[in-house]
Amino acid sequence: MTFSSEPPLLDIRGLKIHFQTDAGVVQAVDGVDINVRRGETVALVGESGCGKSVTALSVLKLLQMPPAKIAGGEILWRGRDLVPLKPKEMRDVRSREIGIIFQEPMTSLNPVYTVGQQIAEVVRQHQKLSRKDALDRATEMLRLVGIPTSERRVHDYPHQFSGGMRQRVMIAMALSCEPQLIIADEPTTALDVTIQAQIMDLLSEMQQRLDMAIMLITHDMGVVASSTQRVVVMYAGRVVEEAEVGALFERPLHPYTQGLIRSIPRIDRNLERQAKLETITGSVPNLLVPPPGCRFAPRCKAARPECTQAIPPLREITPGHKVACVQY
Repeated sequence: MTFSSEPPLLDIRGLKIHFQTDAGVVQAVDGVDINVRRGETVALVGESGCGKSVTALSVLKLLQMPPAKIAGGEILWRGRDLVPLKPKEMRDVRSREIGIIFQEPMTSLNPVYTVGQQIAEVVRQHQKLSRKDALDRATEMLRLVGIPTSERRVHDYPHQFSGGMRQRVMIAMALSCEPQLIIADEPTTALDVTIQAQIMDLLSEMQQRLDMAIMLITHDMGVVASSTQRVVVMYAGRVVEEAEVGALFERPLHPYTQGLIRSIPRIDRNLERQAKLETITGSVPNLLVPPPGCRFAPRCKAARPECTQAIPPLREITPGHKVACVQY
């Protein structure tokens, strides 16, 4: 599947997000370029702390500012830069144009309001419906995401739902205004494998029904392989590789991407050999004082002296396949 002929809905260019701390400035995101087109699912992958969620939350300006600060770059939504928008202008974009599914539904849903009240509040804010019509819309959305007896469950509280059902409620809330883009921040975290598959199937079904794009933040390469068209690999606040999902798994170019893929358990390996999973040695660098040059160099088995001399640019090696590594 290719989307090259369409202009992107979301076009992030040279984004820099810094956090002011007592110890100094943390360069959490440092010059990131990402775009998402209509109907496309783009995954942001990488270890915890690599900047995936910070990048996603910055799109809707949901970071606490300060200590966070957009230090540079543009976040173009349908050609309009969101960075200089004021809070009231951003409220018009959130939910109505760009929806978000947060990582942990139990902490994202208010325990003292029914799920119907919480979905209806979003609808009333953006679609100016009456209280009754908004609650009817909430009921319809719960039915749409597969919650049985939605007419009754719309009056239930978050604690009365299982983890998978709470995630469905979050999806219903995110879709209630039919946005053109959904940001899904680790939507299957803490769910068992069966429920994970159901949630990803539900997102795919909703995407096709509403013709929306999805930016999926995850560290689960199995979810990436089965649910996305394009992958952006982040490490220590930078993009190190970008490719269509088939090309990435068939021929990963960056040593970090290769390490991520080799760490996935595979059932086709010879079990009699009892081969251990490969690991990436070391840990993510301290972004208060990031290492010079390529930030992965201290952990890279293929590192050369020139890796620490300059930041490798993200270059297109084959059509649609980009990598930031001195080997190329």
